[in-house]
This record gives sequence, C-alpha cells and structure tokens, in this order.
Amino acid sequence: MAIIAPFRALRFNPENVERMEDVVTPPYDVIDEKGQAAFQARNPHNMINLDISKSPGKGDMSAERYNSARDYFSTWQEESVLIRDAEPAFYLYLIDYKLPSGIRLIRKGFIGLVKLADFSEGIVKPHEQTFDTVTADRLRLMDTCQAQFSQIFSLYSDPEMKIMAALEAGCPEKPLYEVRDADGGLHSIWPITDKEILERVQELFQDNAVYIADGHHRYKTSLQYRQLMQERYGELPAQSPYNYTMMYLCPMEDPGLRVLPTHRLVTLPDDVLPKLPSMDELASMLAPYFHLEEITGGSREIFLGEVLARMEEKILAKRGDSTMFGLYHACEDRCFLLSLKKKARAIEVLSHRPAALQDLDVVVLSDLVVENILGLQYERIEQENLVRYFADPDEALDVAVKESVECVDSLQLLFLMNNTKVSQVKRVADESLIMPHKATYFYPKILTGLLLNKFIGDEKEGSR
Repeated sequence: MAIIAPFRALRFNPENVERMEDVVTPPYDVIDEKGQAAFQARNPHNMINLDISKSPGKGDMSAERYNSARDYFSTWQEESVLIRDAEPAFYLYLIDYKLPSGIRLIRKGFIGLVKLADFSEGIVKPHEQTFDTVTADRLRLMDTCQAQFSQIFSLYSDPEMKIMAALEAGCPEKPLYEVRDADGGLHSIWPITDKEILERVQELFQDNAVYIADGHHRYKTSLQYRQLMQERYGELPAQSPYNYTMMYLCPMEDPGLRVLPTHRLVTLPDDVLPKLPSMDELASMLAPYFHLEEITGGSREIFLGEVLARMEEKILAKRGDSTMFGLYHACEDRCFLLSLKKKARAIEVLSHRPAALQDLDVVVLSDLVVENILGLQYERIEQENLVRYFADPDEALDVAVKESVECVDSLQLLFLMNNTKVSQVKRVADESLIMPHKATYFYPKILTGLLLNKFIGDEKEGSR
C-alpha cells in the first residue's frame, strides 16, 4: 500500500548555529503574530523566516512574503547555514516529554518520504476536513521556495514494533541534534543510512496505510503541488520528488503516543437566544439529555480540577463508554459534570450520524449542545470565532473569566473534554468519515526546522 523512501535532508549546520532551540519553531499554524515576532528576535536564522506565518498580515498574499522566504532560503544555503546530507536516510525521531499530569514518556517515530496518494485511494487516510483558503498560502510558499519546510504528522500500524526495532538497530552512537521545546521536551534526531536497514524498513512498511494525525492541510498542499508540477512539466516519472512528501511517522501502538483533550470555550452572543441563560436556565435546557452534577466547595480552579479528575476516574473504571464532559458557567462561577442519559443513537439530532462519530464526545457537544440546544450554527461559529480551542484548561479558564466580567453582550461557557482515542481516529479514517474541527491534539507537536525537504526535479526518490 504505502510507499516510503529515505531522503537527503537539508538541515541546519551545527557549526554555524550555536543553539538549535533558537532556530526551530512549532508548526506554523499554532504561531500567532506575537509569537512570530518573538521567534524572529531569537536568531536571524529562525525558521519563521522560511515557514512564514501571520506577518505582515492575516491572509496577506503579496509576492514580497514569499520572495523574502525564498531569498532567505537561498542565502542560508550559500552561507552553509543549511547543509544537505550526503546519503539518503530515514531519521529516527524520539521525544522525551512529560504529560501535564507529570507522567514522563518517550514517543518514537521516524521521518522519511511518503509517496503521495489521493484520499480516494485509501492509502493515506484523513480524519479532518480541509479548506482551499488555507492551502493556497502553503502552496505558493512551497512553489516559490521549491521546498517543504515542515513534516506531516502521521500514524501507521505495527503491533510488533518491527519497524522501530529495525531503525534502532542502525542507530549511530550520537544524535544529529538534541533540542528542548518550550515545554521542556527533548527532541532527538538520528540518521539511519545502512542500506540493508533502509530496504528492510521499506519492505516492512509496504502493507501499511498512513493515517494523518496532524497536518491535513500540509498534505493537501503536497497533492496540489504535484498537480501543479504535472501541469508545468507534463507526466512525472514515478520517482520524481514531486510525487513524495516528507512525513513524521509514528506507530499507533507506541506506548509514548498520546492524544490530549482540546477544551472548548464557547461565546454565546445575546442575539442567539431570547436572553442569555442563567446557569439554572441552562441546566433546564440540558436536563432532557444529560445528568448534571454540580461541583461545589472550592475555588474555580478546584472546580475544574475536580471535574477533570471525575472524568478520568470514570474512564479508568471502564465506564467511559458514555459521553461525559464538564461545563463551567463563567459569569456565575459555577461548574457541572454532564453525563449523557441515553446512547447517542437514541437521540434524534444524533441518530443520523454514523456510529463511529456518535462515539465521539466532540460530536455530541457540537451537534447536540452547541448547535441544537444553544442555537449556534457552524457558519456563524467560523465567521465570528465563537468557539475557541485550548489544550491547557487553566489557560481556557483564565480567558473565560477575563471575558466574562460584565456578561452583558455575551456569555462564556467553557466545556472540558475527554481526549479522542487513537482507535477512534483510526475507525473514523477507515470509514472515510470526518471529525469535527480540533477533535484531536497529538502531543507533543513535532518541531519545524529539524529537517527540511528540498525539491530537485531531476533527482529520483524511492530507488533502492
């Protein structure tokens, strides 16, 4: 099924970059304008100058943005700030990190090239919707610079972990890089160049499908770029670099793989319902569908901690097959644990959904609570940014409290969510279904700038 290939990565030259922490970034789509300025101030060679984000303005498509990135990219290669490895490799990528709970884990994966396949082929499987307005910017950047600057985060199945074992057997004594991220996680990269091992990994991988975890728009951009090259140059040879994209590949069975919950802060404008509901009124609206248990006897931080602990407790007790999430009414400083009374399939507004989606807490919240009970339509949510997403519940709480000081024109409702399971991601993708926006948060994020993929048209990928 999936075809993977080693490649000669372009990367920062340790002789010309004193601290890798000063030049790498998180993925471009999580960097706001303030963050971009901070990265630019760290080092003149920071990746934000190549993998441009928000500046000089949202939606800005002027040629200056892209030409500036191209000029930086060219100059850095001429000055040997960026160098290209002499041999093709798969790059073992380990992350030693801590969960917010304090538990320490190591996630294992590797970076290589994956041959592009349309979603309809069932080889590369998405679980999120993509939008052309997002990919237009990335496509122009890729075409202008003739390079791919950030990896697509994908999953594959390998119950016996044979691929990782093969790669680790060829691991050199020291990594190319060890880099700390903003949360303290240690990212390490090792090149695996032994030809027998490379061929063994390609052979082991060939019966696999690839499941996109993070980077759906980046993958769609690669598909569009391949089409653009076909229009420009005609039919591409099978081993053309334009037929491949750079991915970080992680086995689903890796014990270090985690998906964190993404909490939702919903802004309810005063024109949606006859009036902004009090918590008691809101409870009455929810009561036909949910058991509501109020959490009392402490500060708002204690409320949230108690709700999250109760949710985790029921999951650990294997009673987590029914939908459950927390609700914090910011104006009244009241917090509740909500448990769905019936199976989702027995509720009319959810009954049309396939079973794989009915199992998702985020679908119940989106369809039943946000749209049906609160009356917020998807189009308005998107246009007015009425739902915001937070991995950190404390940050979400802080924003909710600050924005609810007057509670005149809008109401802030914070929903605390369970995480979506990897098995649920696989099932949804296998059934060619789409999850709601921000249904998954794979943690930690992979770093941009550790390895780059430069397109050279007359080179061949995937040859053994």
